[in-house]
Amino acid sequence: MTRPTAKEIQATAQVAGVPVNEEIATRISNSIGPAFEGFAAIAGTLPFDLEPALYPLAQATKVSK
Repeated sequence: MTRPTAKEIQATAQVAGVPVNEEIATRISNSIGPAFEGFAAIAGTLPFDLEPALYPLAQATKVSK
């Protein structure tokens, strides 16, 4: 997990259908970068069951009970 660059943010925004210019992408990178840096120390160490892709599965299991 590394701080996203302005170029990566531009590419992601383009895929999402919300293109941004380089200045805005840089501002986004500067604003979310500290969060990525804060989690860098534990990146890859969270248990698999805490992985966000499993949230819908966990929610569906709770609903069906």
